Amino acid sequence: MKLALLEPLGIPQEKLVAMAEEAVGGRMEVVAYNDRAEDVPTLIRRSKDADAVVLSNFQYRREVMEHCPDLKYIDVAFTGVDHVDIDYCKERGIHVSNCAGYSTVAVADLVFGMVIGLARKVAECDAAVRQEGTKAGLVGFELEGRKFGVVGLGAIGSRVAVIANAFGCEVYGYSRSPRDLPGVKQVDLDTLLRECDIISLHVPATAETRGLINAERIAQMKPTALLINTARGPVVDSRALADALNEGRIAGAGIDVFEMEPPVPRDHPLLSAKNVIATPHVAFATQQSMEKRAVTVCENLRAWLDGEQKNVIC
Repeated sequence: MKLALLEPLGIPQEKLVAMAEEAVGGRMEVVAYNDRAEDVPTLIRRSKDADAVVLSNFQYRREVMEHCPDLKYIDVAFTGVDHVDIDYCKERGIHVSNCAGYSTVAVADLVFGMVIGLARKVAECDAAVRQEGTKAGLVGFELEGRKFGVVGLGAIGSRVAVIANAFGCEVYGYSRSPRDLPGVKQVDLDTLLRECDIISLHVPATAETRGLINAERIAQMKPTALLINTARGPVVDSRALADALNEGRIAGAGIDVFEMEPPVPRDHPLLSAKNVIATPHVAFATQQSMEKRAVTVCENLRAWLDGEQKNVIC
């Protein structure tokens, strides 16, 4: 059997290969690629004779897999799996696992980096100092006492809620599957949007969540509110959000995810909108999270080979 590591995973390649070889224990030939290629012909060439593949967050669809007759297992080195054609995998009986949990700490950290950056006008303060300016017009606000809304109370959302509590925020939470979390007031989404000063999104991209934060819902938010999206790009209507920011109907946004993977086009509406901190889908990526991810990838492989699949998607 053959395992194809279709891209590097953020740790030294020789270390990744050694970890994978240890995980499969001689039961599979391990082939690793030193670059990330997303075009269909290259993916077909790299995958066509593999029994299992490892990939992170590029599109891996039917048009690739239908050329891979031996493919039995996809080990997704990512939390979300909307970029993988899960329906086709189910048709073919291809098993899929993800790496849920590896980036929980990393994403939550960046949420508060963005919140503080917006609340204390960090970028504007930096620019003012470099231009011999003062704090005039740059006085921000404290998080203590603010109403902090968390949309989606999975592992990442729950950690964000804990940190928000530590800052002294009044924490509101919305989830389709309510969880009993200390210090979190469970409310419906409309109430959360109306009441909260800071709103952080932590839901997957599904048919139900695409466009969840649309023009109508943005209109419910306070003009002083901040919106943070480190979840998935399609959850937010980017044009509607950009319009609201430019018209002063909300105060600011922190955006790590877009409708596409970076590079994001220069003419994307959020890149020219007012009071936006934008990052290139980096929330999940820290030195520690990349190590955690590689460990989980290898644990997934070992378990699948042993007939005890972990982190099951299908």
